[in-house]
Amino acid sequence: MAKELTHRADELKTLGWSPDEVARYAELWDYRQRWGAMNLEREDRLFLRKAEAALPVIVSGKASAKKATREKSYYRWLCFHLEGMDAAEASYSLPQGARGAWPILLEEERRLLDYYQPVLGLPDTIKAKAFDPVREELAAQAGPLAAADGKTENYDFQAALTALKAQENSKWRHLREQNGDLPYPVLNMEAASSFRAEVRSRFTTLLRETLPSLADTEKPVPDDNWNPVDGVAG
Repeated sequence: MAKELTHRADELKTLGWSPDEVARYAELWDYRQRWGAMNLEREDRLFLRKAEAALPVIVSGKASAKKATREKSYYRWLCFHLEGMDAAEASYSLPQGARGAWPILLEEERRLLDYYQPVLGLPDTIKAKAFDPVREELAAQAGPLAAADGKTENYDFQAALTALKAQENSKWRHLREQNGDLPYPVLNMEAASSFRAEVRSRFTTLLRETLPSLADTEKPVPDDNWNPVDGVAG
């Protein structure tokens, strides 16, 4: 990445930032160049970081658009596994409103990625492996709910990715380490809603505290009614 020799306040202006924000960015950028970031207040450092995250990345002296969150490998990995479960559930003849516990887990994590827009580079994806035991724990909690008033199907969590790897060179990992058919708890409409609320509560804090790129985020917890609109997080 090319080192910037001057601030890019004009680009922020074209992105819709207010004159006051643009002026503040230029002033803080100049101060940091002279005296270093350590001499800035935390609020000012966060503002600089937010402004620079909004700017296009400079590669070889030319600005290029940042890769969208939905184009990142980790996000596509989640979607791949979710699509496999969607296909399986289509064959289960589930009652209206019923949903598997595992797709709920992936849907809620994906929703939070859409909202917080983490970098999802190597530091994030390494730390994201800490989500694995939490998914297992929550899915285990769903087992008794499915047994009480739902159903339990069988699902091979590795089959879809194994088939993909046979066709192309994929570095994606399996969602679960166990191979073969495993219990797949399906929740009725009421239980699915309750389980989704539990997953949402647990994963919101987990995501913010685990991913390094969200360590200093000031974005509030999303409203329960928040969802991406037209495929774009807002």
